[in-house]
Amino acid sequence: MRSFVRVMLSALVLTTLAAAGALAQGTGGMKVAYINSQKIIAEAPGRAEAEAQIQKEMNAYQAEVRKMSDSLNALVAAYTKVQATLSPAAKAGKEKEIEAKRNEYEQRTQELEQKAQQRQAELVRPIMQKINGIIEQIRSEEGYAMILDAGNQAGVVVAADSSLDLTDKVIARLKASAPVSSTTPPKPTGPT
Repeated sequence: MRSFVRVMLSALVLTTLAAAGALAQGTGGMKVAYINSQKIIAEAPGRAEAEAQIQKEMNAYQAEVRKMSDSLNALVAAYTKVQATLSPAAKAGKEKEIEAKRNEYEQRTQELEQKAQQRQAELVRPIMQKINGIIEQIRSEEGYAMILDAGNQAGVVVAADSSLDLTDKVIARLKASAPVSSTTPPKPTGPT
């Protein structure tokens, strides 16, 4: 799921950009390394489960939106069939009903999109905290001033010595640590 990976990468990109800013200030003689966030995220324990949970919940949201859309389309189709035979007052009443239904549909769709984004953030947060914690642990233990991200789309690292790549070390620690549980049950999604 592309949006899932984008959310996770965005969190790492913000950390990387802050580090790049510090590097640009020219602190000489510091120890620097890099990681590939895309590879780490792809192999992070719990990521597949969180992604499956997000997809399951998105399917429920999409089913609700589809049902509302079908209802709205049926109302419009019924009105179109009888429109020519209706009095001006009846037309106005039906058009008002259609407009109210359309507004309800748009409002509910926006609510569901917001809930989906919030839910995705809830599921991603523990995984990202674990990844960032391990990266910080390695940085601190091994005396790195900063660890850059060669796998983000911002292109902070253009070229680097592969001996400075800590990606596999981060993945190994992630896999050795306790699994992250990010599949908490969703909050009710009924009309608000």
